[in-house]
Amino acid sequence: MDLEKFVQYVHEENKVEPKDVMPDDYRKLLVRQISQHAHSEIVGMLPEANWISRAPSLRRKMALLAKVQDEAGHGLYLYSATETLGNGTIRADRDATYDDMLEGKAKYSSIFNYPTLSWADIGAIGWLVDGAAIMNQVMLMGNSYGPYSRAMVKICKEESFHQRQGYEILMALCRGTKQQKEMAQASLDRFWWPALMMFGPNDDSSPNSKISMNYRVKRESNDSLRQRFIDVTVSQAEFLGLTVPDKDLKWNEERGHYDFGELPWDEFMTILKGNGPCNKKRLQTKVKAQQENLWVREAAAAFAEKQQKEVI
Repeated sequence: MDLEKFVQYVHEENKVEPKDVMPDDYRKLLVRQISQHAHSEIVGMLPEANWISRAPSLRRKMALLAKVQDEAGHGLYLYSATETLGNGTIRADRDATYDDMLEGKAKYSSIFNYPTLSWADIGAIGWLVDGAAIMNQVMLMGNSYGPYSRAMVKICKEESFHQRQGYEILMALCRGTKQQKEMAQASLDRFWWPALMMFGPNDDSSPNSKISMNYRVKRESNDSLRQRFIDVTVSQAEFLGLTVPDKDLKWNEERGHYDFGELPWDEFMTILKGNGPCNKKRLQTKVKAQQENLWVREAAAAFAEKQQKEVI
């Protein structure tokens, strides 16, 4: 196919649909990105689901349960979008992409390899982690692949609710006792830097970003998104009466943005290599669930096969 015409097509803000002709590297890039996004939604359920039974009130339990269910739905949307990219040569079916994750060949967001040590961490995940996710995902509503772009519209609406839910949890803690506010501060201290690392490496160290932006899959660079997240979130922390754990953080009048300190990239690389605090635990949980629930999948497949024979 004519690559130049394809690039021009997406640069004119046209959507690529599953049956359209597309370059192989565009298809592979999307399979990798959308499936890894789906893995993040599914693995991301684990640290929060761990707190459903321990939420401090029935209202909090219901809200957290609903949020975890939302994340499962996001994963299913995204696996479905990934499957539209299979073409017989490039595999994109759910089992193949999910197995890649279980075998450690495919990544999910590094943030979910951190433990949730207190109820305040559930608030921090909503406020910071979902907040950072929204910053990325609003951009993705405008990406060039139709099924992915459309899936992001509903996902962004729900993630926005999750972000507000998390902030409200921290607001309640910060208006509570001294111990509750200290718990909120400790949670911000734990999740601030991991949340900033969710945007990925600096632009100079992220060669895939340039390709992705040329294909209009990504619409904005890692550094740009990270800066906007910091600019928005610092004032939210100040409203809560919390201190952002960055001694180099200060407003730069000339730039019109916050300056901030160097991120702990060594820690980021350690987690990417599978050696973070919960990497092995997260994968073991998913592998165990896959093995224990195999009978459900086999029963569903047998039922579907039986129905198909009856139709014929």
